[in-house]
Parts: sequence; C-alpha cells; structure tokens
Amino acid sequence: MTKKTVKLPANYMPSDDEEFMNPLQQEYFRQKLLAWKADIVAETRNTVEYLKGENVSHPDPADTAAANADRQLELRTKDRLRKLVNKIDKALRRIENGTYGYCEETGDPIRLKRLDARPIATLSIEAQEMHERGERLQAG
Repeated sequence: MTKKTVKLPANYMPSDDEEFMNPLQQEYFRQKLLAWKADIVAETRNTVEYLKGENVSHPDPADTAAANADRQLELRTKDRLRKLVNKIDKALRRIENGTYGYCEETGDPIRLKRLDARPIATLSIEAQEMHERGERLQAG
C-alpha cells in the first residue's frame, strides 16, 4: 500500500484546533525529523573528516594528552549523535505505523508543543515526570 503524499502549506504549524496527528501534522513532524537527521548526518561526517585529519602524535606529551582528550570527546559526541539518529528513525517508523505522538505508557496524545520541541518524545510530560520521580526514588 502506497501512502498519499501530503503537501504542507507554507508556514504550517500544528494546532490544537485540528484533529490530532492528521496527515498534515504527521507530514510536518516527518519533515522536521528528516531535516534533523540530515543535520546530524552532516555533522557526523564533518567529525569523521576531522578525526581522520587529526594527528594525535605531538612532540609535547601535554599536547598529545590534550589531543587525545579532544578525540575522546569527539567520539563520545559521535556516539550520542548515533543514538539520536536511532531515536529519530524510531520516531519516523512510529509516524509510518500511526503510533507517533501518543504516549507509550498511557496511550494519550503527547502535547503538540512538546512534540515540536522534542520530536522524538515517546512519553507525555506527565508520564515523563512520573518516570523521573521513580528514577530519583530508586537512586535515593
């Protein structure tokens, strides 16, 4: 089954006045996620090129240590970005299967403002806060 392509009106913003996760909202978030992913992929490519060109061997041991620390930071950042791309891909799959925008714990719609700020959100603010309270209780 092929999906019908939805064209977003210029300057479209999802609104609480329309049906939740209608085709326009789905397309809006799909495009937002794809643009975010493209930015991350480009940033990662730049990091890889930087690391390839970086000479870690310096005559001064302090310079070598600093370069190694920078390299480790770049690698950690790259790993975080890889995990973020994975979350973006999962969000895109949720759009495809019709579960995007709904809290994984309660099934309730996630507020549009939250999705706009954090398009990979899988929990409503309320469920997220309960989750964080539970984590703090376990840690404490």
